[in-house]
Amino acid sequence: MKPLKLVIANKNYSSWSMRPWVLLTQAGIAFEEILLKFSDSGKVAGIEPYSPTRQVPVLMVDGEPVWDSLAIGEAVAELFPHKQLWPADPRARRIARSICAEMHTGFRDLRSAMPVNIRASLPGKGMSPAVQQDIDRIVEIWESCRARFGKGGELLFGQFTIADAYYAPVATRFLTYAVPLPPAAQRYTDALLELSAVREWMAQARRETEFLRVDEPYA
Repeated sequence: MKPLKLVIANKNYSSWSMRPWVLLTQAGIAFEEILLKFSDSGKVAGIEPYSPTRQVPVLMVDGEPVWDSLAIGEAVAELFPHKQLWPADPRARRIARSICAEMHTGFRDLRSAMPVNIRASLPGKGMSPAVQQDIDRIVEIWESCRARFGKGGELLFGQFTIADAYYAPVATRFLTYAVPLPPAAQRYTDALLELSAVREWMAQARRETEFLRVDEPYA
């Protein structure tokens, strides 16, 4: 197999790019990063050779694109089964897939009102009853997974899985907007933010200088 190539966009803003980057990096899977940039319109400049959807992220496997972060997670788990990127227990694995899918399609109010902005500090911005409802559901997911499956470590299913990579951008949102959390959810947020891959992504995001007005509603 040729070296993997992961096509992403701005680390400060792109939550979708963050997920597979954190997954590959935390799992110790080598890849070449292709970092593109969002234009002022929100489109990704230079994406056309890589993605049929013109969106990031894209994982290039032997020259063929795998697009959409859920498909990328499944492809990586299939390519590297020894990394155990899904929980070994079938019940836990079903839950892990379900909460990734829920993250993928849901929480629209949170996404809209509290966009990922790792460089910023915006305490209290974007909060509303609808956003709080999304936060409450995320807390419920985290507390349930930790209680049922998390005894072996600090993450949702004990050890690092695709589900943790999926919720890593949420942890950065909670940090940026200083979202108050109950103790168990705060401990999990802290555990995500302490992952070496998450720390490195955030450090690189803070070094970026591009300013995208579309992603800066509170600037």
